[in-house]
Amino acid sequence: MNAKASAGEQKPAERIVFFDTLRGLTILSMVAFHTTYDLAYLYGYDMPWFTSTLFQDIWRASISWTFLILAGWMTQHSRNNLKRAALYSIAALLVFLVTSIANVDTPVSFGILYCMAFCTLSYGANTRYFKRVNPFIGLAICLSLFAITYKVPSGSYLFKGLSWLGFPGPGFASGDYYPPIPYFFLYASGIFLAIAYLTRSAKSNIYPDWMKKDFCHPLTIIGQHSLLVYLIHQPIVLILLNITLG
Repeated sequence: MNAKASAGEQKPAERIVFFDTLRGLTILSMVAFHTTYDLAYLYGYDMPWFTSTLFQDIWRASISWTFLILAGWMTQHSRNNLKRAALYSIAALLVFLVTSIANVDTPVSFGILYCMAFCTLSYGANTRYFKRVNPFIGLAICLSLFAITYKVPSGSYLFKGLSWLGFPGPGFASGDYYPPIPYFFLYASGIFLAIAYLTRSAKSNIYPDWMKKDFCHPLTIIGQHSLLVYLIHQPIVLILLNITLG
């Protein structure tokens, strides 16, 4: 999930701190979201502004969409996207096992880490095909497909076995659900955005200086360890809430 240069592709030699800082800010927003969710649904606090309005959906989307677009962009900076996919897969499996054993809320099946694993593996195995597509056309197609298929996972389908893709079957439930349809198209939008940016001119591998500055070091550090924070934050939040409110 880090912005690192890779050999063999046209990429910045310096670390682009902006990506780490943005990721760190998004992680903090995620922690705040999950804390609010726990207070509302696990501890029964009356929060109609969160439970009965669109605010919850907008807040959730601001977090997950940022993660997915950033992850797509980072494919152009990764040394090994297949290794990234394997790391995401292990993390997704760990989240599934822990949430199933803990049984605090609905276990997480096919959550955002699974989505990142699927999308990163798909790109890593098909990089040459992505590179052949005009990035502006690819971006337009992906955004259109994302909009068209956005409501697909909200349905309930009579057939089983395709929940992993975005067609939840009878009885399927997950505490966090980000299937490839439609979210692969959002991830791919990040890929094409990065390709378009990095190929826009002869100096395409140069980011502006402000993106290389560390404006908020704590956020940057959090962003550099975002996967670890993602994995440990919910148990810590629940422990602190139990101590404080239990």
